[in-house]
Amino acid sequence: MGRKNSGKTTLIVELIRELTSRGCRVGTIKHTHHHHEFDVPGKDSFRHREAGAAIVGLVGPSMSAAYWDRDESAETDQQWERLFLDCDLVLVEGNQQSLAMKIEVWRAVTGQPPLALENETIQAVVSDDSIERPGLQIWPRTDVVALADRVLAMLGCEK
Repeated sequence: MGRKNSGKTTLIVELIRELTSRGCRVGTIKHTHHHHEFDVPGKDSFRHREAGAAIVGLVGPSMSAAYWDRDESAETDQQWERLFLDCDLVLVEGNQQSLAMKIEVWRAVTGQPPLALENETIQAVVSDDSIERPGLQIWPRTDVVALADRVLAMLGCEK
């Protein structure tokens, strides 16, 4: 998690590459506050949803997708759990309300304070800048191998 332009996506891409090179099966979920229509109006899958299908799967020769209307009263992570059962770990970008372990990506050049100063549920911050919060782990941004080691250690994984 982190503020806009903090480098979250860049870091997640680097972590995915490092973790998959170790044999980990990595899933990702990207949260957005924008209201997007991921399915295309007029297409068959859209028409299935429009007709009332609870969930619509789209299967192609090289990729698959599933569309459903999100239950806003339910915990988002729980709605996704079944899709990621065969993953060793799932990296989630952008969900500050999640009950899962939280790591913030922060850069002073954004001009914003770290979220970790306000949010005690953040266990670590990835940054090359200094942050003052007792007990907060600060992990250097420059060493992705060490970051992957730390993430796996926090999760109790060995890869």
